Amino acid sequence: MKTILFDLDGTLLPMSLEQFTKNYCKQLSIFFADLIDGKQLITHVLSATNAMLHNQENRRNEEVFIEHLATLIPGDIQVYIERFSSFYDSAFLNLQEILPPHPQIAATIKILKEKNYQLVVATNPIFPIKANIHRLNWAGLNAADFSYISSFENNCYCKPNPAYFREVLTSINESPENCLMVGNDVQEDLAARKVGIKTYLIDDHIIHRGGEIVTDYRGSYTDFFDFAAKLPPVSQRI
Repeated sequence: MKTILFDLDGTLLPMSLEQFTKNYCKQLSIFFADLIDGKQLITHVLSATNAMLHNQENRRNEEVFIEHLATLIPGDIQVYIERFSSFYDSAFLNLQEILPPHPQIAATIKILKEKNYQLVVATNPIFPIKANIHRLNWAGLNAADFSYISSFENNCYCKPNPAYFREVLTSINESPENCLMVGNDVQEDLAARKVGIKTYLIDDHIIHRGGEIVTDYRGSYTDFFDFAAKLPPVSQRI
């Protein structure tokens, strides 16, 4: 094992997905209030997000999102694109108040960095890179510690599609047998096993939609900290 892939929401950044989504939609509605009714906007955004999640074509998620949203919203789509960009630099930052970091996350990442593991943020790429970097900062982490961060500008597929994991592996030039995927979502993160990546399920904020749980490792934040502390150092990465 030389490379560790991390989910972001609910893993590197502890959160209740329900609470985050509720507050995200609230901030979005307020920020776009002069352009469109809040409930209508959220309906359209969720529809465009769903289009990204189910995309099977080799097209960037950003392109899929904008193309789908343009068919739904009134007015000039470019106005909405520019407003979204501003949103992630302003109102989106209000969400930090409900997302306190877990004290062991930064310590765990520090240990893995010191042991020379390649670290990757394998978050579902439905947000722009700036939103992902903000959330890493909220978790007490530095984006520079990660060799790759998936985002809707850079990726064409979403979890649990195996094509997403293959895309990440290609981007970091790594083999699945050298990797570990760490996440809290049974259906999305453990899907990495389909391409030969071992998995560690963090169960503090577990998301499970039913069915059998099959993973190589499982435990709390504390358990994963202990797991990382016992890993051997990586002498070199080719």
